[in-house]
Amino acid sequence: MKNLAFAIAKTIINGFERHIYLYSEITQAAKQRFEQYRWHDIQTAAKARTDFYDQRVSETLDTIKQDFFITTLDDELWQHVKTSYIELLSLHPQPELAESFYNSVFCHLFERKYYHNAYIFVQSTATRLDKLPTPKIFTSYHPDEHGLYKTITLIIKSQKFSLPFAHLKKDINTLIAKFRQQAHKTRYQLSDLQFDILDSVFYRNKGAYIIGRVISPAGETPFIISLLNTEKDGLFIDALITKGEDMAVVFGFARAYFFVDCQHPHALVDFLNRLIPHKTRADLYSAIGFHKQGKTQFYRDFLNHLDNSDDKLELAPGIKGMVMSVFTLPSYPYVFKIIKDKFSPSKNMTRADVKGKYRLVKLHDRVGRMADTMEYSEVAFPKQRFSAELLEELNSVAPSLLRFEDDLVIIKHMYIERKMTPLNLYLATATDAEVDNAMYGYGKAIKQLIAADIFPGDMLLKNFGVTRHGRVIFYDYDEITYMNEVNFRVKPEPVTEEQVYASEPWYSVDPGDVFPEEIATFALANKRYRNAFLRYHANLLEAKYWQGCQANVAKGVFADVYPYPEKSRFCHWKNN
Repeated sequence: MKNLAFAIAKTIINGFERHIYLYSEITQAAKQRFEQYRWHDIQTAAKARTDFYDQRVSETLDTIKQDFFITTLDDELWQHVKTSYIELLSLHPQPELAESFYNSVFCHLFERKYYHNAYIFVQSTATRLDKLPTPKIFTSYHPDEHGLYKTITLIIKSQKFSLPFAHLKKDINTLIAKFRQQAHKTRYQLSDLQFDILDSVFYRNKGAYIIGRVISPAGETPFIISLLNTEKDGLFIDALITKGEDMAVVFGFARAYFFVDCQHPHALVDFLNRLIPHKTRADLYSAIGFHKQGKTQFYRDFLNHLDNSDDKLELAPGIKGMVMSVFTLPSYPYVFKIIKDKFSPSKNMTRADVKGKYRLVKLHDRVGRMADTMEYSEVAFPKQRFSAELLEELNSVAPSLLRFEDDLVIIKHMYIERKMTPLNLYLATATDAEVDNAMYGYGKAIKQLIAADIFPGDMLLKNFGVTRHGRVIFYDYDEITYMNEVNFRVKPEPVTEEQVYASEPWYSVDPGDVFPEEIATFALANKRYRNAFLRYHANLLEAKYWQGCQANVAKGVFADVYPYPEKSRFCHWKNN
């Protein structure tokens, strides 16, 4: 039996190794795609890589079923399999990722009743990583040895880009001036400073990012250096990001995953966690492309939170959705979303359609304006943690997704995403300045979604949320579509009195027809909100604006979207 158990364990680890090999291969190619400004290939690679994990799990499942004729769970055998797998991980550089892969394979093979620590890694055994010497994933520079300018030059050139910089001397001088301005309160001698720079460059969309920290007597100051490609004259430094909240947004849950080549993700996450402490380990694993490990880490964190809290799950505040039912745990910064069994008559779609929309968002560039979601199946909650109102609601709108086992509520399928304040609720108590900022963000979110070839569909304020950083994020995906699937029209003016007072449109409306001016009618009925919106985004009410964006997308012309404030860009900054 032990030989069989080892063979199964070896099959699973082989599947994981193949995953890591292919994952690393496509990730390492990110540098070349960036240097050759192959922007379309970058999007294609991002979509492909997101599916790598599930593909390797599926392949491993097929091998196990075919080679070992596994149909039912043999208790003793699978406990031996887990033990053998732990032994195989004893010297593995990525044991936490390999454990998650094992869990995925097992949970696809067997029923939920076996999802406990005797068979899967509910609790990780990879704690040895915390006890071992940290792998060296960064290089330290001491500016007192060569001077500040030369040290920065060494940092930039150590990344070994094959392209030259268009104006490297100018960029470095601006970088130094910017750094000195932002660190004016902590002036020290060069001998007091040390720069720790991650050996791996982070790539995403059209940008490359050098990430590190300055160590001084005052502590650690994190920073991100943003690099862009002129597509003509070479590379240039676009921004220096040192504010914690700006760095958090760069790594935000509404961004696409980075391409970063690192063989020790545990060490990389540890390093990043020190730089951006408000980001959880789950957030950071997802941000660097290991979104399945992010799911695993999140679930462990959530179970720990449940053990250390006593509040009840309840319906989320705001207007109830026509497709999704949303609930939350007040003490936890996430919401839980399930698809209803029946939709409002106005929603001509199925559960499969809705899942398809969420998958589209997962694979697409979210440009900082669409919330990432974690998809889970067969999730067990303690029944006593549900409010009576919530249980009644879920039983009413989605009974097919609920099952009760002893003192547990099992939800067959759900999404989990970061909690935000619905924009309509935020605006209801906002000051004039807050209304102004929020409506600017609302319109900006729509424009950036357009730039990413996404038509949001339902643009009501309730479908957008406000983050703790004040960013406006779209989170209702059941009506999203690509820009080429929409026909933007000018609403015909009524001519006759009969047309003026008609309760229904007197003109023909085909599927896919959209009248942008109706945004003002349905989303901006409040004069206070409308006036703020019109100050910045009046063109969103014009069909010709949408048609122009549509034409650009069709030509492959996509607007640049920067994951940091526009004012941070060097092109807008003058050395005072």
